[in-house]
Amino acid sequence: MEKKIVLTGIKPTGMPHLGNYLGAIKPALELAKSYEARYFIADYHSLNTVKDADTLKNYIYEVAAVWLACGLDPDKVLIYKQSAVPETFELTTIINAFTSKGLMNRAHAYKAQVDVNREKKKPDDHNINMGLFTYPILMAADILLFDAELVPVGKDQKQHIEMAADIAEAVNRNYKEQLLTIPKPFIDESTKVIIGLDGRKMSKSYDNTIPLFCSEKKLKKFCNKIVTNSQDVEEPKDPDICNVFTLYKLFATQDQQKTLAETYKAGGMGWGYAKGELFTVINDSIKPMREKYDALMADKSYIDQVLNEGAKKARVLAGKKLEALRHAVGVK
Repeated sequence: MEKKIVLTGIKPTGMPHLGNYLGAIKPALELAKSYEARYFIADYHSLNTVKDADTLKNYIYEVAAVWLACGLDPDKVLIYKQSAVPETFELTTIINAFTSKGLMNRAHAYKAQVDVNREKKKPDDHNINMGLFTYPILMAADILLFDAELVPVGKDQKQHIEMAADIAEAVNRNYKEQLLTIPKPFIDESTKVIIGLDGRKMSKSYDNTIPLFCSEKKLKKFCNKIVTNSQDVEEPKDPDICNVFTLYKLFATQDQQKTLAETYKAGGMGWGYAKGELFTVINDSIKPMREKYDALMADKSYIDQVLNEGAKKARVLAGKKLEALRHAVGVK
């Protein structure tokens, strides 16, 4: 029985953070054990916000190194750069002709920027480029080119997969042929929202993240920045409403959680102690991966090799899909 195809991409916009690891990277690596996985670095998507060439190049290496350090096996999982597969952009051109402007008007990212502009009494289109406006079309091409059946996303990104499905259905309906696979969002209900330093969802947009592979010294500083209440040392504390303990549970064993929870409730514990315990469990968990990441970034030749080989494999798959589409639309 053939495995279903699962596909996901990560934008290289800086070092992935703990939320990316727990909410996307780690679950994706688990899925790869049961599905045929195709994972890519969405470098052209990053052009909307990253306009410096050297910065983007380094971000690409960082994301690739993170995937590999976290356990991705390139012999079992296809990993490639979006930009290394030009067929993606030919498919984008094709599906542009089947995508209504009205559909793009409803995209969450576009609408959010329009709302920001209106709040600031700016024109609706202020600071909105076509990369942002047509972002869902390029994402649809990423998905449809590789026959992805499942796309792991958070609930806030479900719309992108629904749009890709709408576009695929429009193409199939027009040519009366199942040319494009209809993708479905894969939402793991057990994946919780990972909170950031301020208690909100961990996000670069909120500037509240903990970088995944920063140094031990910096990791400790980030842990110490986590917002807590103003209770005195002697007061008993409730672990269930504490940002520090919420993150602690994601890395600690059941026994460790029980012990620290009892310490909270007993009183006599300062926040510095709790943050120190959080640092310890995070560092113990990621230290082996950090060491591998540092080695990969020190000598990028292996990353180049993996991405080059991945691009060759990806282009074979993409070429077959484009060949069928060219015949169907009449350009070949």
